[in-house]
Amino acid sequence: MCGICGCNQTDHDGDAQRHGPAHARRLQVELDLFSLNDRHAQANRERFASQQVLVLNLMSSPGSGKTALLSETLPAQQAKWPVAVIEGDQQTQNDAERIRATGVRAVQINTGKLCHLDAHLVGHAVDELEDFERGVLYIENVGNLVCPAGFDLGEAARVVILSVTEGDDKPLKYPDIFHSAQLMVINKIDLAPYVDFDQAQCIANARRINPDIEVIALSARTGEGLQDWQAWVEQRYRERISRQCACASDQQAPC
Repeated sequence: MCGICGCNQTDHDGDAQRHGPAHARRLQVELDLFSLNDRHAQANRERFASQQVLVLNLMSSPGSGKTALLSETLPAQQAKWPVAVIEGDQQTQNDAERIRATGVRAVQINTGKLCHLDAHLVGHAVDELEDFERGVLYIENVGNLVCPAGFDLGEAARVVILSVTEGDDKPLKYPDIFHSAQLMVINKIDLAPYVDFDQAQCIANARRINPDIEVIALSARTGEGLQDWQAWVEQRYRERISRQCACASDQQAPC
């Protein structure tokens, strides 16, 4: 895993570094890295605002259906506004190729040993979308319910995707990512009859962590519930465009 967020530290290493100068130096390095990421994220945010782009950070464990959801989402949106995707994976171009098959532009980021995207990597990917404006940019983060929660990418909203095959206790087991998200998408509901998953309990668990989190249940495979997801994105997009128009007419208005 990665050395930035500390998830490559074993218990033995942790015990050795918990106290003393070595631990203090390591803590300072991590604080500096997070501070640097926050600066890159703010630069991304300002860039997205100037281009009137709604950016959604999609986070989940591997196999939850992020790419499948995007593949079903994008065709209907292309006729309404520009759409693009940044794909984050440790290796391969597989997901970017799936997105390009829909006719949508996709930029692949391969992180190697890193288990998350950071704002600097996203900034470089956006350089390849220089003419992209007044649209929706999806960032499909590396599959991981831990590390991506700690890194601001400059996004407007975070969406955590949870499949019914993962269990209804995931919000309690991985609270940071659910606490930081504005929306939880419960995916693969077509499989609910075949697995031990209590949707009401899952939602209750998520709202114990984040009382304000919105929830949409759907199946990217069958299309059930996709209209609710599309409506959620469209509302966010319209709000973003309206806000930018207000800023253009009143330079003192907060953007």
